[in-house]
Amino acid sequence: MKKMKTHSRYQDNLDSDSKSKRSCFCGIVPAVSLLCVVLLFSTLFFAQRYNEKLLRWKMNIKKLKNDNCKNQCRTGGSHALPEGIISNTSDLEMRHLWDLPMTKTIENKENASTNLFAMAVGIKQKDLVNKLVKKFLSSNFVVMLFHYDGIVDEWNDFEWNNHVIHVAVANQSKWWFAKRFLHPDIVAEYGYIFLWDEDLGVEHFHPDRYVSIIKSEGLEISQPALDSNKSEVHHQITARGRRSNVHRRIYKTGGSGKRCDESSTAPPCTGWVEMMAPVFSRAAWRCVWYMIQNDLIHAWGLDMQLGYCAQGDRTKNVGVVDAEYIVHYGHPTLGGLDVNEVTSRTKDHRVDVRRLSYRELQVFRKRWQKAVEEDDCWVDPFQ
Repeated sequence: MKKMKTHSRYQDNLDSDSKSKRSCFCGIVPAVSLLCVVLLFSTLFFAQRYNEKLLRWKMNIKKLKNDNCKNQCRTGGSHALPEGIISNTSDLEMRHLWDLPMTKTIENKENASTNLFAMAVGIKQKDLVNKLVKKFLSSNFVVMLFHYDGIVDEWNDFEWNNHVIHVAVANQSKWWFAKRFLHPDIVAEYGYIFLWDEDLGVEHFHPDRYVSIIKSEGLEISQPALDSNKSEVHHQITARGRRSNVHRRIYKTGGSGKRCDESSTAPPCTGWVEMMAPVFSRAAWRCVWYMIQNDLIHAWGLDMQLGYCAQGDRTKNVGVVDAEYIVHYGHPTLGGLDVNEVTSRTKDHRVDVRRLSYRELQVFRKRWQKAVEEDDCWVDPFQ
């Protein structure tokens, strides 16, 4: 009997513990559930905040990228291409059909031509042209010949013929060729562009020395002086002086025309060169090319405006080199005929050329004046 009571009490204790545990478990479940719910909502809340921040960060990165892309200066027509594949410039270097560019040696690269000599030529002046070409090739220039008479085959006798670039179009001027075949992006590899006539003597001229002088003097636009004893001199500023390597102005106190002294800041006293043998730096040529009018093939009037392309002060950056001088023979070219070749059936077109040149000069001056008046944003740096 006693054992039964003891068993009953034990059973009651077990039941009591079981109820207590169930009660405790039932109390924990809601708390845990509540905690899980809180954690879930907290996670969702913070995840949403994180996603929002991540989205804003991505949008900022994208905006920054778009802004950077907008600020990129892309050449028209190249926007569809990745930047790294765009080749903005070219050169006039000839490449053989069977010679890969990567086979070039380091020595060849170091000796690569850095300057360009371009000249309008006719077969009648082949002896003078031969001397000019040989002089510039010996100084490692790229040489480009514009054949205004359309004749190319008759130059085959010269050993340098296959080492120069030939462009042949009949009855066109040097400036017609230059506007079409010397675009700044095509000649961007060359430090200086020599754009000369053919009737020049270069016995006392050395291209390397000339380049060295204009570099040291800071000349963006220049020309070699003319030997006044042997040359046809049209303007005083081109005549050779003997007191210095370079002169940038002339002095004129009496006679007709404009007075020129140390205070003069504009052509014809300073800031320009003649167009028979100009030399342009890369930067100056980029500017001059845009000033050449496509339809005004003789470029008259351009000389007096060259100072605007001098990359600064035209009284300092434009000059005539006396130390390296040339001879201007003034031979008839551009359709002209030598006196002993003129017959009753032939016509000397030089009269027509001169007439058209004067007409183009008037047109250019009017265009310049109109452009100045219509461009409200342009400020004349010399006024």
